[in-house]
Amino acid sequence: MTKSSTLAAFLDDLASERPTPGGGSAAAVCGAIGAALVSMVANLTIGKKNYEAVWGDLKAVNAKAEALRTELTEAIQEDVMAFDGVMGAYGLPRATDEEKAKRSTAIQAALKEATLAPLRAVKACFEVIRLSADAAEKGNLNVISDAGVAVLAANAGLRSAALNVFINAKAIKDREFAEKQLSEVNELIARAEETTELVYQAVRTKMGA
Repeated sequence: MTKSSTLAAFLDDLASERPTPGGGSAAAVCGAIGAALVSMVANLTIGKKNYEAVWGDLKAVNAKAEALRTELTEAIQEDVMAFDGVMGAYGLPRATDEEKAKRSTAIQAALKEATLAPLRAVKACFEVIRLSADAAEKGNLNVISDAGVAVLAANAGLRSAALNVFINAKAIKDREFAEKQLSEVNELIARAEETTELVYQAVRTKMGA
């Protein structure tokens, strides 16, 4: 999956028997969708009458959302590369003690990258959630529901990417490294959950739902 792929092609690949793209790539797509929706709300507010006071704020929100959308789109392929790196390391020869040592070192290095790659996606999704709060607070009321969809999509992406952090960190022998990443991702999950619920309820209130 690349940014030039069609949605249909990506979903076909996702549904196939191939191991990639998988959940990590899907998580990045969720985050990118959230970022795109934040931009949509911003773009449909900027230049609109009665919203002049927030045009500047939403221009800044839009710029950040677009940067995050690019980052998360790139994360789709980064997840594939990280998985391939782990599989490649496990496939190294192990006939001699030297080969076994090299293989073990390569596996651990690949697992660390396979932990850091989804963690980067978690962080990006968290930033999208924060921007969704701005979109929900200041955005055009005619598209306020899209700010709600944005925060839910970004939170889904964050929690999904976190699962890849958990599964790869579990196999890392350097526990100090692993626990550091786990601590960070758990903190972001908790903060994201709180913000997501606040934004969702704020959107419902503005909709009168």
